[in-house]
Amino acid sequence: MMKVFICPECGWMRVVSRRKDVECFKCGNEQMTLAKVDFDAFTSMSEEERKDYANGWLYIHQKAKK
Repeated sequence: MMKVFICPECGWMRVVSRRKDVECFKCGNEQMTLAKVDFDAFTSMSEEERKDYANGWLYIHQKAKK
């Protein structure tokens, strides 16, 4: 099953199949978070929609850290 992960530091998104521990190749963060978007929805998004999703995710989760 394909899973979508998002980096809690930079918002970069990555698709993996069998991994549980996923690192970010963009900023080097060692642990990405499983996103709540499924693979089919992710693949049907445009690049702009993916950026909007990541920015919204970061906004919500950065507020929760403070």
